[in-house]
Amino acid sequence: MPADRPAVRLRGVHKRYGDVVAVGGVDLEVVAGGFLGLLGPNGAGKSTTMRLLTGQSRADQGEVEVLGQPMPAQGRRVRSLTGVVHQHDSLDEDLTARENLDVFVRLTTVPRPAQRGAVARALDVVRLTQRADTRVRELSGGMRRRLLLARGIVAAPRLLLLDEPTVGLDPQARQDLWEILDGLRAGGTTVVMSTHYIEEAERLADEVAVLFAGQVIARGAPTALLQQHVGAQAAEYQGDRSRRAAVEAAASVAGQPYRRTGLSVSLLRAERMPEGLRREIGPPDVLRRTTLEDVFVELTGELFG
Repeated sequence: MPADRPAVRLRGVHKRYGDVVAVGGVDLEVVAGGFLGLLGPNGAGKSTTMRLLTGQSRADQGEVEVLGQPMPAQGRRVRSLTGVVHQHDSLDEDLTARENLDVFVRLTTVPRPAQRGAVARALDVVRLTQRADTRVRELSGGMRRRLLLARGIVAAPRLLLLDEPTVGLDPQARQDLWEILDGLRAGGTTVVMSTHYIEEAERLADEVAVLFAGQVIARGAPTALLQQHVGAQAAEYQGDRSRRAAVEAAASVAGQPYRRTGLSVSLLRAERMPEGLRREIGPPDVLRRTTLEDVFVELTGELFG
C-alpha cells in the first residue's frame, strides 16, 4: 500500500437492515498510523461501520477500502493484516490466558516458529505476563479486556479495530486500557475505535468522527471540534426550574448558546459571554471546560447516551 494512501477509506457508504438505515452516506478516511474515534450513542451506526471494515457486512452502496484493498472482496487478505477486539467477551474460560492466545495465534499468519514469541510479546504489552498461567475464569473484568486486546495484537496487525473496548469496565480498569492503547498508537499502529464514552474519544483519538442516525455529523481533532462548535468553556447554572428557565430566557435573548445538563443549564462559549448577561444572571455555579458531549448536543439537540 503506498505511504500516502489512507489505511481506511469509506466513500458514500450506505447500509440498511430492512427499513432501518444503519449507515446513510458515510465518508471517512483514516491516515496510516492515525487513531480515529467513532463517537456516538447506541444505534448511531458505529458497530455497523466496524462490521463493514471487517467484511462481516457488505455495503448496499458505496466503497469500502481497508489497507488499500476493496472490501469485502479482499476480506481474507485484509483480515490477515487486521486485529479486531469485539465488544463481547469470547474467551475460553477453561483455558489460561496463555492458552487462549496459543489457540488463536495458530489461526493467524504468524509462522509456527514465531508463535510462542508473538504470544509472549502480546502478554507483555497488555501487562499480563505474571497472569499468563491463570485460568480466564479467575481473571478480573479488566484483565479479561486486556487479554482480548492481546488477542487482537498477537499477530502484530497493521490496523487495529476496537468495538467499544472498555464497555462495562470500572474507571481504573478503563484508564489502564487507555494507557495500553496510547502505547500502541505511539508505536505506529493504525487504530479505529468505536465508543460512546466521551472522555475516551477525547483522550485517545487524533481525530473523532461523531455519528448520529447513521451519518457523520462532525469530524476533526477533538480540540478543533470544541473550538468550532462550543468554545473553550461552559458556565453551569443550577437551581430550581424557575431559576433555570430564567437563565435560558436571558441567554436566548443575548444570543448565547446553551444546553440543559441534568438539573443545570450550561452556557457554551462562556469565555465570550456578554458582560450584560453576566450581570443579569450572576456568576455560574460551575465553570468547566467544554466536552464533545456539548458538541453532540449542540449539533443534534439531543442528549448523548
